[in-house]
Amino acid sequence: MNRSTSPARHDHLTFKGNPRHSRYGWLRLTPAYSVHQVEKLISTQNAPGPVLDPFCGTGTTALVCAELGIECDTTDINPFLVWLAAAKSRPYNAAVVDTFVAASEEVARTIRSTNGKPGWVPPLHQIEKWWDDATLRALGHAMAKIKAMQATVPTDAFDLLRVAFCWTMMDHANVSFGHQSMSFKRREPSKRRQPVFPGFSENPIVETWDYAVSLIASAARKPTARFPRVILLDSRKLDSALPTDHYACVITSPPYPNRMSYIRELRPYMYWLGFLAGGRAAGELDWQAIGGTWGCATSNLNKWQPPPDTIIPYAECCTILSRIAQRSDILARYVHKYFVDMLQHCACLFRVVRPGGSIHYIVGNSKFYDVVLPVEEIYAAMFETAGFSSVAVETSRKRTSKKELFEFVVSARKPAPSMWSDKPVGRGQGRTNG
Repeated sequence: MNRSTSPARHDHLTFKGNPRHSRYGWLRLTPAYSVHQVEKLISTQNAPGPVLDPFCGTGTTALVCAELGIECDTTDINPFLVWLAAAKSRPYNAAVVDTFVAASEEVARTIRSTNGKPGWVPPLHQIEKWWDDATLRALGHAMAKIKAMQATVPTDAFDLLRVAFCWTMMDHANVSFGHQSMSFKRREPSKRRQPVFPGFSENPIVETWDYAVSLIASAARKPTARFPRVILLDSRKLDSALPTDHYACVITSPPYPNRMSYIRELRPYMYWLGFLAGGRAAGELDWQAIGGTWGCATSNLNKWQPPPDTIIPYAECCTILSRIAQRSDILARYVHKYFVDMLQHCACLFRVVRPGGSIHYIVGNSKFYDVVLPVEEIYAAMFETAGFSSVAVETSRKRTSKKELFEFVVSARKPAPSMWSDKPVGRGQGRTNG
């Protein structure tokens, strides 16, 4: 296995590299990685398309391909992320953007005229922790107005209104993004928010709304060369809906095995937009996702057992799981299930990649108590077991949390027909030493 190191922080390879004035910066979400990382990987491909991203997240890979005119399919099990990826990467004509801007002015008037009256709010648990009463009233009236417009504005313009709402809503939430996961914190007014009229401070929510609309409209007017397919699909069942031997390149960043729940991070967006209606649904969706631990997903872990004869193809895996279990049985089960799920994903991934096609997975290692989990090495072993060859691991950057934690790009290739042998490629075959 080839391994290269580059231990610097490289913030441009994180979400911080996604400019707020472009579509890449429309919403600040935890499951986001840098456009520069995707562009770098695509530039290394002799035949860049068709591209697959089986964990679409915020749609970064899909949007890069849309701008470059490269055929791309992207999938996710979370319907909100599927919606967001489609909204960010589709082409918008001038009439749609003009309709969006005109409709946004009606929303702004609604926010100004709330007069303290209560408005619709979603059933988000302890919603008062997220927004104060005045902000919540304004947001509730704004969303009610947007919902009322659904029947009168084009679908694409309606989606842009919802993107602007999400931007405004999160800019006024009592949260901090200083760590890898979102945390509650009383926030100062956003530095990104600009006054509508110099020297005049209007309603701060209206100011944020108008600022968001202006940047979203500007970015939406910039054409994309191709609209990717965005598919609601379980990544462990890719071959049930995608063509076999089709994709020349896979660029993705799957959930990290660090017990951070994406559902937890995405709750405000999903409740306000109607993708969630209760805590039980949130837990059930997180249980369906790889690495989910929110709500009932945690209790389900207590009963989970690995399928018979399923072995994680990494020699030290049993030792690592035992060491974690000494401190927490449920965390050991969590790590075990994560890699069982990813092993299933790798098997169906091999079937949809074309012979000679390459895969590139941006992953991060983890630490549980005093046990460092070598995620990149386990991925490399799983890729080899699935049949991929030429596995290489590149250290991409130092992460901002614990000193042992890094981000890696694990790459491999599906052997071309001339490379097939009489026996299938298994663990230890096709690796190059470095």
